[in-house]
Amino acid sequence: MTDLQIDNLVKDWGATRAVDNVSFLAKAGTLTVLLGPSGCGKSTILRMVAGLESVEEGKIWIDGQDVTSEDPARRGVSMVFQSYALFPHLNVRENILFGLKVRRVTAAEREKRLKEAAAMVGLQELLGRKPSQLSGGQRQRVALARTIVSKQPICLMDEPLSNLDAKLRAEMRDEIQLLQRSLNLTMIYVTHDQTEAMSLADQVILLREGKIVQIGTPLQLYEEPATSFAAQFIGTPPMNVLKGADLEGQFTQEPSAKFIGIRPEKIRFSNSGLGVEVSAIDYMGAETIVRLQHGRSSLLARVEGRPNLSKGDRLCVEWDPEDMHLFDQEGMRISV
Repeated sequence: MTDLQIDNLVKDWGATRAVDNVSFLAKAGTLTVLLGPSGCGKSTILRMVAGLESVEEGKIWIDGQDVTSEDPARRGVSMVFQSYALFPHLNVRENILFGLKVRRVTAAEREKRLKEAAAMVGLQELLGRKPSQLSGGQRQRVALARTIVSKQPICLMDEPLSNLDAKLRAEMRDEIQLLQRSLNLTMIYVTHDQTEAMSLADQVILLREGKIVQIGTPLQLYEEPATSFAAQFIGTPPMNVLKGADLEGQFTQEPSAKFIGIRPEKIRFSNSGLGVEVSAIDYMGAETIVRLQHGRSSLLARVEGRPNLSKGDRLCVEWDPEDMHLFDQEGMRISV
């Protein structure tokens, strides 16, 4: 098993700092997710680890060795790209084995690895097909099989599921997690989808504008967001973050809190409390998302079943004080 250590990584694109002094440790055998909106630097970090982008400042350590300037082929990493990066003129078998042929692995060993990998991802019957004859999910499995046969201790994945439909994404998430655990890989997984991050990660690294916002387990990011940005990025639907001044003094016991955060599932309808108007109702099957308006502030409530409400209804909501998250003027968490 192999650790990956990133120390003070910096990358500039002209006047824009794409990666700004990023440091983290991915422990051996764990799955770390780099999460954030488009343009936050997560894919650039991944490409720097792979050796596909140069490092301007900082160090990359793999298994205790400084590989910052090492040739990509010597780093002990494999990479799954968003586009799958399959050769269109090669069949599945040849795509999977291409890297092993380049490294001059013996024919007998290649066939052994191919058989194992194809069985693991269910490609045994598709080895003679070209990529154009495969579905998106099957192409993704070819990319995964190529990673398996490489037998590299670190696997890098750059938004590998973004081209798949919702049902197939859920299935492939399970396959990737099973693959990572069964092969004991140290995996770095890039996504902008917080559902993927929450369901896959041992460790989430939330990024914004090239900087780390918060590092922690999915539970830590959900229950103790370090900033109002983290609070609203993690969770479906996102946390309500309201200006304390707009709450007319209700529920605010901390004078230094400029913003109040409350998860939609913690809001309940009541006979007294904060007056709101129903602006929309989204039925989701087992639960309903009720969109509410209080003056200039919008908030969401998540309730079980189908409440007897209509657009335009006026009612009151409340929540328990211990369920509030408090943030200062800069959006930083206030510990109570």
